[in-house]
Amino acid sequence: MAIEALSWEKGTLILIDQTKLPEELTYLYCKSVNEIVGAIKRLSVRGAPAIGVAAAYGVVIGVNSINTDNHGQFFKELDKTISFLASSRPTAVNLFWALGQMKNKAYQVKDKSIGEIKHILEEEAIFIHNDDKDRCRKIGEYGASLIKDGYTILTHCNAGALATGGMGTALSVIYVAKEQGKRISVFADETRPLLQGARLTTWELMQDGIDVTLICDNMAGMVMKQGKIDLCIVGADRIAKNGDTANKIGTYQVAILAKEHNIPFYVAAPFSTIDFNTSNGSEIPIEERAFDEITIGFGKRTAPKEVKVYSPAFDVTPSSYIKAIITERGIIRPPFKESLINLT
Repeated sequence: MAIEALSWEKGTLILIDQTKLPEELTYLYCKSVNEIVGAIKRLSVRGAPAIGVAAAYGVVIGVNSINTDNHGQFFKELDKTISFLASSRPTAVNLFWALGQMKNKAYQVKDKSIGEIKHILEEEAIFIHNDDKDRCRKIGEYGASLIKDGYTILTHCNAGALATGGMGTALSVIYVAKEQGKRISVFADETRPLLQGARLTTWELMQDGIDVTLICDNMAGMVMKQGKIDLCIVGADRIAKNGDTANKIGTYQVAILAKEHNIPFYVAAPFSTIDFNTSNGSEIPIEERAFDEITIGFGKRTAPKEVKVYSPAFDVTPSSYIKAIITERGIIRPPFKESLINLT
């Protein structure tokens, strides 16, 4: 995969501005924490793993702007920076995981000079980024074992290179299967209201020469009934310890349809997406987005001005609909509560 959602160069976080795809491939050069938080909130960078990596680099940019020789003041400012980055999006657990890694590292070396602490934190952010690349590759290798030659896969939203620090989660399975010489095709749901499937997944797969067909969200049941789909693979923003999975809004209905048509439904995510502090899906906080993403999507009004709007960004798929969870540690099968704990 030649696509990189984000990169780090000399103290600057460089992001593909995903709000401009597929019409423009443009980059954002983030040199402040405010710029990174803004990019996360408006979805210029998105996908749970990519958000986590971006936040880790955000900590580095934040601490590099702290000008003090006083350790107490330094750590006070560090904690403020981490809290600000954590406020950017509530559902993606990788955000909090990465920020926790950065905070723990800083406090582990708190007796070193402030200059050394800053350098160590930059090394930690780079490690988190490279580690995500490795995790994506391993997810792809495990998941590709589920793909047979000639399979057609349905996916929802974007869980590829654009959503991670590496080659993706759900889409890494597809990329590795292709590397293995398997003939595969993909159906991509458009993913309303921001069309991540239409704008991002189709664009990304086409860059890699993978056969992809775009469908509206409400066509998934029909193509399943017609026998066009062999399995479904999606990503995840948070997985409860019982296997309940939060992912982009619309995922739950895909899982229901897959079960009705006896089609395996898989979740692909790094192990860090599993939140062992959340016992089930009802405890996962669900972000609500601005109403105008539905009523004035992409600059054109499509609903009356006074209409009431409900716009959750995610839904939760109960674990009973999930055939297996593909992680870098292996393929986890039900009962998830026991299986997940066994891999810790």
